[in-house]
This record gives sequence, C-alpha cells and structure tokens, in this order.
Amino acid sequence: MATHIGLRTVTLQIGGARSLKEKRQVVKSLLDRLRADFNLSVTEVDAHDSHQRAVIALAGVSVDQAHLNAVLDKALDRLLNDPRVVVVSAELEMW
Repeated sequence: MATHIGLRTVTLQIGGARSLKEKRQVVKSLLDRLRADFNLSVTEVDAHDSHQRAVIALAGVSVDQAHLNAVLDKALDRLLNDPRVVVVSAELEMW
C-alpha cells in the first residue's frame, strides 16, 4: 500500500498587524484552527521577524492521494476566505 505525503507552503500578508504580538495572535489562531479542522501538521516556517508577513507549512499523510490533495485544497480555501490575511502565494508538493 502506497503512502502519500502532501506539503503546502503558504505565504500570508497580515495587513492589520502592527506588531509581532498582533501577528502571533493571528497566526496562532489560524494554525490552531487548521490543525483542528483538517487534522494536518501546521507550523510557521519563515518570516518570523516580520510583523505583516508569515510563511506557514501544512503537511499531511494519507494512503489516498486524491483525498490528501482535497484536504490541502480545503485548508487553502479556508485561508483564502479569512479576512485577517491575504494569501500571497501557495505551493503544493506531493510525494
């Protein structure tokens, strides 16, 4: 049985954040929600010192590649529809 790994890397612009503390509140809320709703591993991977930018990675493992791709797409849709952030870029890698 083949196992598939999916990784989506998303760059976010957080326009309302005026400090790192405000950015962390938004990012923590997003990460907690994505973990709970989509059962993915999620973390901030870059732009830690920028108060209006965040790069997050979402990863999942499944025996069904189509299902994994759908879950990662739904997670991206959630980010695209969140008024607190603007998705600047998103990349998907599958193994």
